[in-house]
Amino acid sequence: MQEIALSPFVATVIFCAACLAGYQYRRVWKAEGPCYQYWIFGILAAAGLLILGFAPIQVPS
Repeated sequence: MQEIALSPFVATVIFCAACLAGYQYRRVWKAEGPCYQYWIFGILAAAGLLILGFAPIQVPS
């Protein structure tokens, strides 16, 4: 059975996207923006961090 693992580059891109989504979530929250944007940015940030937390990352040998 083949194990699915993230490359370091893909993991970095996911991390950056999750950070940007978290920053946007905070910006909308502070500005008391539309409620649907809370959900969009919050789910994107949470999904990115959950992927990084549970998916293995390839280690170059």
